[in-house]
Amino acid sequence: MTKTAEKPARTAPVRPGIYGRGTETVDLILNAALDVLVEEGAAAFTLRRIATRCGMQVGRLSYHFARKELLIQLLLDDLLDYYERMLDETVRQPHLDPAEQLRRMITLVLDDIGTKRTTHVFTELWALSNHNPAVAERVAAFYRYAHANIAAAIAPLNPALSPAQLDVVARFVSSALEGTTIFAGHGKPWAHQMPQMQRLAVHALLHLARTIKPEDLPDLG
Repeated sequence: MTKTAEKPARTAPVRPGIYGRGTETVDLILNAALDVLVEEGAAAFTLRRIATRCGMQVGRLSYHFARKELLIQLLLDDLLDYYERMLDETVRQPHLDPAEQLRRMITLVLDDIGTKRTTHVFTELWALSNHNPAVAERVAAFYRYAHANIAAAIAPLNPALSPAQLDVVARFVSSALEGTTIFAGHGKPWAHQMPQMQRLAVHALLHLARTIKPEDLPDLG
């Protein structure tokens, strides 16, 4: 049986807000928050604007979420849940060899970057993280988990790499993929070239994952 990419351990976060996910009010607030981030951007991402978007008084929204950082944490948790389902459905399949699993992961990421939601959400979160340490830590935690997923996919292709070497290779792969957002994401100048970039990414990053040697990263051995 083919070895599947292992799912990294994920610490269950403490849910923000006084009510759990899935309640009507919390879902309404989260949907409004996502809409503001996607449609209006980081500058408009305030509790007052989100309250207006979902048709409630800001005091009522603050009763559930006292700070916008708590909303961002829950939005990122939901995104992680979404990507976990996608990986389980399309990548972590025992009939797929390791190279095909990584190819599908690369393709999944770039397909997702081509959507309006992902292009806008992450560029706006990066902007917020430049000036808000709490947001920066939440975004960094999201990417630490994403990088662990990539490292798990690379490991069976290149078992000679140490955990530290796998980590930096995974982070490089992630950087190469995420960097396409500003050039070829939804509505960006070279969005029409995303299919070609996707083929180049699969070719180059699979080759890297297979052929990088421990001695190429001696300080991380």
